[in-house]
Formats: sequence, C-alpha cells, structure tokens
Amino acid sequence: MNQISRKVANTNVPGYVLARLNYTRAGEPKPAVYMYETPEPHPSIEERNEPHQVAIHSARPLLETLSLDLQGFELAHGGTAIRNFDDPAELKAVYDSEVAALVIAKTGAKRALVFDHTVRRIGGDDKSSLRRAPVHVVHNDYTKWSGPQRVRDLLPAKEADEALNRRFAIVNVWRSINGPVTDTPLAFADARTVADADWIATDLKYPDRTGEVYRIAFNPAHRWFYVPNLQPDEILLLKTYDSAKDGRARFMPHTAFDDPATKPGTAKRQSIESRVLAFF
Repeated sequence: MNQISRKVANTNVPGYVLARLNYTRAGEPKPAVYMYETPEPHPSIEERNEPHQVAIHSARPLLETLSLDLQGFELAHGGTAIRNFDDPAELKAVYDSEVAALVIAKTGAKRALVFDHTVRRIGGDDKSSLRRAPVHVVHNDYTKWSGPQRVRDLLPAKEADEALNRRFAIVNVWRSINGPVTDTPLAFADARTVADADWIATDLKYPDRTGEVYRIAFNPAHRWFYVPNLQPDEILLLKTYDSAKDGRARFMPHTAFDDPATKPGTAKRQSIESRVLAFF
C-alpha cells in the first residue's frame, strides 16, 4: 500500500466563517432525487436534509500544501481564451483543450477527456440546461459504482474495458466567469476527514436511466475549507472519483454555501464546472 500520510491538514489558521451546510440523514430506504416530474408521488429528498453549522476555514494559508491525492482539492492559476461561456461550440473548440491540459499537468495523467460543462448562475434561466443554480447540499458527484459506469457510458465497449483495467480519476475543474467569487462560494471537505460510513449512495432518477451520487452524513470530524474572494484566474480542481485504492483521496464532499460575510448588493456568483476523465 502506498504510504500516503493520513495526517489531517492543520486548520489552526486565521480566517474562517461559521455557516450552515445541508447534510443528509442516513438510513433506509436508499434516498433518491428525481430529475423529472413524475405522475406518482415519492418521498422528497429534502425530507432527509440535516443542516449543521460548521466552521469553514480559509484555504489560502495552505495553498502550497494542497493536493488532489491528499485533501482531494487544490488551486491552480491560469487565464482562458473563452469569450462566451454560453457557447457550446466555443467551449468544445477552445475550453476543452485548456481544461484537459490543466488536468494532465496537475495529475500526471497520460490522457484527459473533458465530457461535461455546467454553467451555474443564481437567478438565471433554470429551464436552460446550461444555466443551473448552485447546489446547496453536501455531495460528491460520483460513487464506487457510477465512476466506472461513466467510463462505460462515454467510451466504446472495448476501449472502456481497457481503461477500467488501469487507474483513472474524475476531476471537476471549477472557475468564476464574472469576477471574484464573493457570493455563494464553494466549500470542500478534506477527504481524509471523511469516514466510510459518511458516504450515502443516492439515486439520480432520470426518465431513461438511473445514476448515482454520494450525499454525506454529518460527522464533526469533517474539516471544511473555501477560497475567499476566488479570482477569475484562480481555478479549483476537485477530485470526485479515483479508482486507486492505495490510500489517496478517492472522493471529496463539496457544496455551495451562504457566506455570512457577504455584503448586501454583492454581485451574484456565476461559475463553470467542467468534468474530466483522467486516464493513467
């Protein structure tokens, strides 16, 4: 086993806020989120919400020590040639290669496949698939099952089988698209502080398929961080899946949160997150 240190990052640093995060109450039955209107009533996932006030520390004093393989998140710097983040053609022609190059540089992967971009705006047109509101619940985008399934969904069967025989990871690349983020920032938990029992597999129900994400049960051991006033040239990398089982971070809880330090009239957050398969 790779002897990666399990020591939790020092959180005794200046700068933190107290904020409420929406955890999920564990228990049966398996929770589900319906991504469409159904003719029959079903239990609301919101009934399982369990809010807790936690300390969310500034990650800025720790930026040089952060690692995707230890905490599960880190910060990069870089600009972009993109002019219109709402143009799928421009994203594919320009941003895909920028994001892939960044993930390869940060992870050492041999290949990176960008497979999704999501633009989030507060108060935007929720009917548009490109404009979604920030997610105010503690979660991770993939599970032990849905990570490999994503590879099978995206690659031809033979290529997928070959990829699944080697290490691969899924990285979320997150950045602001309208200036510094001072409203509804992103919080992320040190992956080393999350116990196996904290992960709650949750179905994502679509009309034609069922996906799966992790929601997270509250644990006072969790250590939360954010990057205050994230700048447009600062890029968050979040590891949401890793097939390696050698002690490195495999999943990493994250959520949008209401920062109590946000001043009235602050510009609403606009951001883009790009999901990337990294093959080693």
